[in-house]
Amino acid sequence: MIRKTVSGVLALVLTGYVGVGWWWDAEPAEFDVVEKANQYANKNGHRPVTGYVMTHTMLALGDALLEKRGGYLSNDKFPPGVVMDNMPAWEFGVLTQLRDTSRSFRIDLSRSQSQSIEDKDLAEAEPKLSFDNSSWAFPPSESEYRDGIRHFSRYLDRLADPAQPKAQFYARADNLAHWLESVETRLGSLSQRLSASVGKRQLNIDLAGDAAATQSTSAPVDEEYKTPWLELDAVFYEARGYTWALLHLLRAAENDFGDVLDNKNARVSLQQVIRELEPSQQTVSSPMILNGDGMGLLANHSLVMASFVSRANGGITDLRVLLASG
Repeated sequence: MIRKTVSGVLALVLTGYVGVGWWWDAEPAEFDVVEKANQYANKNGHRPVTGYVMTHTMLALGDALLEKRGGYLSNDKFPPGVVMDNMPAWEFGVLTQLRDTSRSFRIDLSRSQSQSIEDKDLAEAEPKLSFDNSSWAFPPSESEYRDGIRHFSRYLDRLADPAQPKAQFYARADNLAHWLESVETRLGSLSQRLSASVGKRQLNIDLAGDAAATQSTSAPVDEEYKTPWLELDAVFYEARGYTWALLHLLRAAENDFGDVLDNKNARVSLQQVIRELEPSQQTVSSPMILNGDGMGLLANHSLVMASFVSRANGGITDLRVLLASG
């Protein structure tokens, strides 16, 4: 009798954990960056100045990361969060985008020249967002990230205040191109990791294009790359999280850099990059990430995601050329 009671309780607890895990394993919905920024501006009595939408989008992405169902899961030490891996991978993708963009805000977007003084709040925000993503306590990751987002909020308050001209956002072609360069690098890396789901041989092109170039140690001329089977879903959801955050920031950039894009006749190029990335957020109908051969019977979700990422990456390369030469 006691054994049956214990078994029933354990089954009930396990069912509860599974149910909670399923509920938490839901990605936040996309949102309209301009509408959300305008609502925030009206609520706080702000005027929507240049850079307002992109800055507010950083706040909204940080809020989505920390306040979604189940909260922030990457540092959970108890079930069901500790056994979940898809959502923490998604969180890391979003966090990577926040880190890269906060660095661009600090170095480029808020500064007029290389000799100008960096913004005090952005200087505090970047290291906060770069904190270890798996720290459970002393301090927990969430508290550091909330501090980083709070500094972005203070920067936004000063940005909208005409009495504080030291807080600026410079919508220039070179600033946008510098941010897109960091995006291009991340997308290229994600594309390679996603494509490695089925394994591929790759020639070493590290020194290509410069006959005088050298490197610290020798490397194989031809090497095979393959993502371990247990990491396939993590790479997929990391890419999904990164592109989810990137989509919102690109839409915000279209608003804040509108005049620059129109002057370079590059708005449609940015819109095409957004269009290439939108399918990456389609609902995954399979209960698991499939890893079939490229031309095999079963789907390969990683290769499908890689195609979206690669096309967007190519579009960003073309966009950067337009910004530099238009």
